[in-house]
Amino acid sequence: MLNVVADKEGVGAAVLIRACAPMAGLETIQQRRGQKTEKPVLLTGPGKVGQALGLSTEWSNHPLYTPGGLELLDGPRPENILIGPRVGIEYASPEDVNALWRFAIAGSPWVSAPRNTLRQP
Repeated sequence: MLNVVADKEGVGAAVLIRACAPMAGLETIQQRRGQKTEKPVLLTGPGKVGQALGLSTEWSNHPLYTPGGLELLDGPRPENILIGPRVGIEYASPEDVNALWRFAIAGSPWVSAPRNTLRQP
């Protein structure tokens, strides 16, 4: 899985990437996933994203702000963002379970399930 830590060690501030859209390297993604398709099933789910990107525990603590390998880059600002509760944290406190900390781009087919919990802010 791709979990991006967004603060210093000991502070709970991270983002789990649950889905993404291929911008390049579709053939490599298809090969790693073992599927010859261009449909969102390639990258809709955190495990699928990790497999498609070739991630392993060796990538732990990799800085995402330095060139080379895996890095985060600025992109176009999304025009229409959806929000919803996080997925798969039923064990957490009700406050955390219901927090609207899941984000997606409206109209994108590259959004992991469930979609029916997402709405306009």
